[in-house]
Amino acid sequence: MTRDDVLEVLGVTAWDAPTEPAQSARAVAALEGGRVLFFPFLAFALEEGEKRFLTAEALGQGRKNISLDPASGVCQGSRFTGAEAAALGAMLERFGRQAEALVLALAPGYAGRLERARTSFRPAEIEDRTSSVRKDDRLLHVDAFPTRPTGGKRILRVFSNIAPDGVERLWRVGEPFADFARQFFPRVGAGAAGAAWILERLGLTKGRRSAYDTIMLGLHDRMKEDQAYQTGAPAAEVSFPPGTSWMVYTDQVLHAALAGRFALEQTFHLPVAAMADATRAPISVLERLAGRALA
Repeated sequence: MTRDDVLEVLGVTAWDAPTEPAQSARAVAALEGGRVLFFPFLAFALEEGEKRFLTAEALGQGRKNISLDPASGVCQGSRFTGAEAAALGAMLERFGRQAEALVLALAPGYAGRLERARTSFRPAEIEDRTSSVRKDDRLLHVDAFPTRPTGGKRILRVFSNIAPDGVERLWRVGEPFADFARQFFPRVGAGAAGAAWILERLGLTKGRRSAYDTIMLGLHDRMKEDQAYQTGAPAAEVSFPPGTSWMVYTDQVLHAALAGRFALEQTFHLPVAAMADATRAPISVLERLAGRALA
Protein backbone atom coordinates (compact mmCIF):
# COMPACT_ATOMS: atom_id res chain seq x y z
CA MET A 1 0.00 0.00 0.00
CA THR A 2 1.09 3.57 -0.64
CA ARG A 3 0.10 7.03 0.54
CA ASP A 4 -2.00 7.48 -2.59
CA ASP A 5 -4.04 4.39 -1.71
CA VAL A 6 -5.32 5.89 1.55
CA LEU A 7 -5.32 9.70 1.17
CA GLU A 8 -7.77 11.91 -0.71
CA VAL A 9 -6.08 15.31 -1.02
CA LEU A 10 -8.38 18.34 -1.12
CA GLY A 11 -7.28 21.93 -1.70
CA VAL A 12 -9.56 23.46 0.93
CA THR A 13 -8.13 26.67 2.42
CA ALA A 14 -10.92 27.83 4.77
CA TRP A 15 -12.92 25.92 7.37
CA ASP A 16 -16.28 27.20 6.19
CA ALA A 17 -15.53 27.63 2.47
CA PRO A 18 -18.51 26.84 0.20
CA THR A 19 -18.01 23.58 -1.66
CA GLU A 20 -19.02 22.89 -5.25
CA PRO A 21 -21.40 19.92 -5.61
CA ALA A 22 -18.83 17.90 -7.55
CA GLN A 23 -16.18 18.41 -4.89
CA SER A 24 -18.67 17.58 -2.15
CA ALA A 25 -19.66 14.35 -3.88
CA ARG A 26 -16.01 13.42 -4.31
CA ALA A 27 -15.22 14.15 -0.65
CA VAL A 28 -18.19 12.19 0.72
CA ALA A 29 -17.55 9.21 -1.55
CA ALA A 30 -13.89 9.10 -0.45
CA LEU A 31 -14.71 9.62 3.22
CA GLU A 32 -17.46 6.99 3.38
CA GLY A 33 -15.33 4.69 1.23
CA GLY A 34 -12.65 4.54 3.91
CA ARG A 35 -10.11 7.12 2.75
CA VAL A 36 -8.52 9.87 4.83
CA LEU A 37 -9.40 13.36 3.60
CA PHE A 38 -6.20 15.41 3.76
CA PHE A 39 -6.18 19.21 3.70
CA PRO A 40 -2.57 20.33 3.17
CA PHE A 41 -3.50 24.04 3.07
CA LEU A 42 -5.95 24.13 6.00
CA ALA A 43 -4.39 25.33 9.25
CA PHE A 44 -6.00 26.10 12.59
CA ALA A 45 -4.88 29.62 13.45
CA LEU A 46 -3.90 30.30 17.05
CA GLU A 47 -4.93 33.61 18.55
CA GLU A 48 -2.70 35.90 20.57
CA GLY A 49 -1.54 34.24 23.77
CA GLU A 50 -2.59 30.71 22.81
CA LYS A 51 0.94 29.55 22.02
CA ARG A 52 1.50 29.28 25.76
CA PHE A 53 -0.64 26.14 25.69
CA LEU A 54 1.80 24.40 23.33
CA THR A 55 3.73 22.55 25.99
CA ALA A 56 3.49 18.99 27.30
CA GLU A 57 3.30 20.56 30.74
CA ALA A 58 -0.22 21.71 29.88
CA LEU A 59 -1.39 18.22 30.81
CA GLY A 60 -2.67 17.46 34.26
CA GLN A 61 -0.95 14.71 36.20
CA GLY A 62 -1.58 11.27 34.73
CA ARG A 63 -3.48 12.62 31.71
CA LYS A 64 -2.66 12.11 28.04
CA ASN A 65 -5.29 14.46 26.56
CA ILE A 66 -7.14 17.64 27.43
CA SER A 67 -10.82 17.55 26.51
CA LEU A 68 -13.75 19.92 26.22
CA ASP A 69 -17.34 18.78 26.64
CA PRO A 70 -19.29 21.02 24.23
CA ALA A 71 -22.56 20.41 26.09
CA SER A 72 -21.32 21.62 29.47
CA GLY A 73 -18.39 23.78 28.38
CA VAL A 74 -16.19 22.00 30.94
CA CYS A 75 -12.53 21.60 30.00
CA GLN A 76 -10.76 18.72 31.75
CA GLY A 77 -7.31 17.22 31.89
CA SER A 78 -5.12 20.34 31.99
CA ARG A 79 -3.02 21.82 34.77
CA PHE A 80 -4.49 25.28 34.11
CA THR A 81 -7.03 26.96 36.34
CA GLY A 82 -9.07 30.15 36.30
CA ALA A 83 -8.62 32.49 33.35
CA GLU A 84 -5.98 30.27 31.73
CA ALA A 85 -8.29 27.25 31.79
CA ALA A 86 -11.07 29.36 30.32
CA ALA A 87 -8.78 30.58 27.52
CA LEU A 88 -7.73 27.03 26.70
CA GLY A 89 -11.37 25.96 26.67
CA ALA A 90 -12.18 28.83 24.31
CA MET A 91 -9.46 27.65 21.92
CA LEU A 92 -10.89 24.13 21.89
CA GLU A 93 -14.43 25.45 21.42
CA ARG A 94 -13.29 27.51 18.42
CA PHE A 95 -11.63 24.48 16.88
CA GLY A 96 -14.78 22.43 17.43
CA ARG A 97 -16.95 25.02 15.68
CA GLN A 98 -14.54 25.25 12.75
CA ALA A 99 -14.31 21.47 12.44
CA GLU A 100 -18.11 21.25 12.35
CA ALA A 101 -18.26 23.94 9.68
CA LEU A 102 -15.75 21.98 7.60
CA VAL A 103 -17.72 18.74 7.81
CA LEU A 104 -20.98 20.43 6.85
CA ALA A 105 -19.35 22.36 4.00
CA LEU A 106 -18.03 19.12 2.50
CA ALA A 107 -21.00 16.93 3.42
CA PRO A 108 -24.12 19.15 3.49
CA GLY A 109 -26.27 16.02 3.56
CA TYR A 110 -25.11 15.45 7.16
CA ALA A 111 -26.78 18.69 8.33
CA GLY A 112 -29.23 18.20 11.16
CA ARG A 113 -27.90 14.71 11.93
CA LEU A 114 -24.28 15.38 12.84
CA GLU A 115 -23.69 15.14 16.60
CA ARG A 116 -20.73 17.01 18.02
CA ALA A 117 -18.96 15.13 20.82
CA ARG A 118 -15.78 15.98 22.73
CA THR A 119 -12.98 18.17 21.48
CA SER A 120 -9.48 17.19 22.54
CA PHE A 121 -5.98 18.63 22.61
CA ARG A 122 -3.11 16.14 22.50
CA PRO A 123 0.10 17.96 23.48
CA ALA A 124 2.24 14.97 24.52
CA GLU A 125 4.58 13.10 22.19
CA ILE A 126 2.92 9.82 21.15
CA GLU A 127 6.22 8.01 20.62
CA ASP A 128 7.14 8.29 24.30
CA ARG A 129 3.83 6.93 25.62
CA THR A 130 3.71 3.60 27.45
CA SER A 131 0.45 1.66 27.80
CA SER A 132 -1.08 -1.78 27.67
CA VAL A 133 -1.49 -3.45 24.28
CA ARG A 134 -5.22 -2.77 24.11
CA LYS A 135 -4.71 0.94 24.92
CA ASP A 136 -1.68 1.43 22.69
CA ASP A 137 -2.81 3.63 19.81
CA ARG A 138 0.55 3.12 18.08
CA LEU A 139 -0.91 -0.23 16.97
CA LEU A 140 -3.33 -0.56 14.07
CA HIS A 141 -6.92 -0.40 15.29
CA VAL A 142 -10.42 0.83 14.61
CA ASP A 143 -12.09 2.97 17.24
CA ALA A 144 -14.40 1.17 19.65
CA PHE A 145 -14.82 2.22 23.27
CA PRO A 146 -15.58 -0.04 26.26
CA THR A 147 -17.66 2.57 28.12
CA ARG A 148 -19.29 4.43 25.21
CA PRO A 149 -21.32 2.15 22.94
CA THR A 150 -22.50 3.74 19.69
CA GLY A 151 -25.13 1.26 18.59
CA GLY A 152 -23.77 1.54 15.07
CA LYS A 153 -23.46 5.32 14.81
CA ARG A 154 -20.40 6.43 12.89
CA ILE A 155 -17.32 7.94 14.57
CA LEU A 156 -16.05 10.82 12.44
CA ARG A 157 -12.99 12.79 13.50
CA VAL A 158 -11.28 15.97 12.33
CA PHE A 159 -7.62 16.55 13.26
CA SER A 160 -5.23 19.47 12.93
CA ASN A 161 -1.50 19.57 13.60
CA ILE A 162 -0.61 22.78 15.46
CA ALA A 163 2.93 21.80 16.47
CA PRO A 164 5.13 24.94 16.67
CA ASP A 165 8.37 23.05 16.11
CA GLY A 166 7.89 21.44 12.70
CA VAL A 167 7.10 17.99 14.09
CA GLU A 168 4.89 15.94 11.78
CA ARG A 169 2.05 13.72 12.94
CA LEU A 170 2.89 10.23 11.67
CA TRP A 171 0.18 7.65 11.04
CA ARG A 172 0.03 4.15 9.68
CA VAL A 173 -3.16 3.41 7.72
CA GLY A 174 -4.25 -0.15 7.08
CA GLU A 175 -6.26 -2.19 4.62
CA PRO A 176 -10.00 -1.69 3.87
CA PHE A 177 -12.33 -2.48 6.77
CA ALA A 178 -14.23 -5.18 4.86
CA ASP A 179 -10.99 -7.08 4.10
CA PHE A 180 -9.89 -6.91 7.73
CA ALA A 181 -13.36 -7.84 9.04
CA ARG A 182 -13.54 -10.99 6.93
CA GLN A 183 -10.32 -12.19 8.57
CA PHE A 184 -11.11 -11.31 12.17
CA PHE A 185 -14.91 -11.67 12.43
CA PRO A 186 -14.72 -15.44 13.10
CA ARG A 187 -12.49 -14.74 16.12
CA VAL A 188 -14.99 -12.62 18.06
CA GLY A 189 -18.38 -13.21 19.61
CA ALA A 190 -21.41 -10.97 20.06
CA GLY A 191 -21.50 -11.51 23.82
CA ALA A 192 -24.49 -12.31 26.01
CA ALA A 193 -27.39 -9.85 26.06
CA GLY A 194 -27.54 -10.15 29.84
CA ALA A 195 -23.94 -8.98 30.20
CA ALA A 196 -24.71 -5.75 28.32
CA TRP A 197 -27.69 -5.12 30.63
CA ILE A 198 -25.55 -5.65 33.74
CA LEU A 199 -22.81 -3.31 32.51
CA GLU A 200 -25.38 -0.59 31.89
CA ARG A 201 -27.10 -1.09 35.26
CA LEU A 202 -23.77 -0.87 37.07
CA GLY A 203 -22.91 2.37 35.26
CA LEU A 204 -19.90 0.79 33.57
CA THR A 205 -21.20 1.79 30.13
CA LYS A 206 -22.99 4.95 29.04
CA GLY A 207 -25.93 3.15 27.51
CA ARG A 208 -26.36 -0.50 26.60
CA ARG A 209 -23.90 -2.29 24.34
CA SER A 210 -25.43 -3.73 21.21
CA ALA A 211 -24.10 -6.86 19.56
CA TYR A 212 -22.38 -4.48 17.12
CA ASP A 213 -20.52 -2.71 19.94
CA THR A 214 -19.37 -6.01 21.44
CA ILE A 215 -18.11 -7.25 18.06
CA MET A 216 -16.30 -3.97 17.37
CA LEU A 217 -14.57 -4.15 20.76
CA GLY A 218 -13.55 -7.70 19.97
CA LEU A 219 -12.18 -6.67 16.58
CA HIS A 220 -10.28 -3.78 18.20
CA ASP A 221 -8.70 -6.03 20.81
CA ARG A 222 -7.92 -9.02 18.57
CA MET A 223 -6.25 -6.77 16.00
CA LYS A 224 -4.02 -5.08 18.58
CA GLU A 225 -3.11 -8.39 20.18
CA ASP A 226 -2.15 -10.07 16.89
CA GLN A 227 1.54 -9.28 16.55
CA ALA A 228 1.83 -11.04 13.19
CA TYR A 229 -0.96 -8.89 11.78
CA GLN A 230 0.56 -5.71 13.22
CA THR A 231 3.89 -6.37 11.54
CA GLY A 232 2.69 -7.96 8.31
CA ALA A 233 -0.66 -6.43 7.43
CA PRO A 234 -0.97 -4.18 4.36
CA ALA A 235 -0.45 -0.59 5.48
CA ALA A 236 0.91 2.78 4.39
CA GLU A 237 2.72 5.38 6.48
CA VAL A 238 1.46 8.94 6.05
CA SER A 239 2.59 12.17 7.65
CA PHE A 240 0.63 15.30 8.48
CA PRO A 241 2.88 18.38 8.80
CA PRO A 242 2.11 21.33 11.06
CA GLY A 243 -0.45 23.62 9.49
CA THR A 244 -2.40 20.76 7.92
CA SER A 245 -5.67 19.03 8.83
CA TRP A 246 -7.38 15.73 8.05
CA MET A 247 -10.76 14.02 8.43
CA VAL A 248 -11.50 10.31 8.79
CA TYR A 249 -14.07 7.78 9.96
CA THR A 250 -11.97 6.17 12.68
CA ASP A 251 -14.47 3.36 13.26
CA GLN A 252 -13.80 2.24 9.68
CA VAL A 253 -10.22 3.18 8.80
CA LEU A 254 -7.54 1.02 10.38
CA HIS A 255 -5.03 3.48 11.80
CA ALA A 256 -2.12 3.79 14.19
CA ALA A 257 -0.75 7.07 15.53
CA LEU A 258 3.02 6.51 15.59
CA ALA A 259 4.52 9.87 16.47
CA GLY A 260 3.77 13.54 16.87
CA ARG A 261 2.56 16.08 19.40
CA PHE A 262 0.30 19.13 19.65
CA ALA A 263 -2.71 17.89 17.71
CA LEU A 264 -6.30 19.04 18.00
CA GLU A 265 -9.13 16.57 17.42
CA GLN A 266 -12.90 16.90 17.15
CA THR A 267 -15.16 13.84 17.36
CA PHE A 268 -18.59 13.62 15.75
CA HIS A 269 -21.22 10.89 15.69
CA LEU A 270 -23.49 10.33 12.73
CA PRO A 271 -26.45 7.95 12.37
CA VAL A 272 -25.88 5.44 9.59
CA ALA A 273 -29.12 6.55 7.93
CA ALA A 274 -27.58 10.00 7.34
CA MET A 275 -24.79 8.60 5.19
CA ALA A 276 -24.85 8.96 1.44
CA ASP A 277 -24.13 5.22 1.18
CA ALA A 278 -25.07 3.31 4.33
CA THR A 279 -23.81 0.02 2.88
CA ARG A 280 -20.25 1.18 3.56
CA ALA A 281 -20.80 1.58 7.33
CA PRO A 282 -19.00 -0.93 9.58
CA ILE A 283 -22.33 -2.13 10.99
CA SER A 284 -23.53 -2.90 7.47
CA VAL A 285 -20.34 -4.83 6.70
CA LEU A 286 -20.60 -6.83 9.93
CA GLU A 287 -24.31 -7.53 9.50
CA ARG A 288 -23.59 -9.02 6.09
CA LEU A 289 -20.98 -11.27 7.70
CA ALA A 290 -23.27 -12.19 10.61
CA GLY A 291 -26.38 -12.64 8.50
CA ARG A 292 -28.50 -10.74 11.02
CA ALA A 293 -29.15 -7.34 12.56
CA LEU A 294 -26.58 -6.28 15.17
CA ALA A 295 -28.29 -3.23 16.71
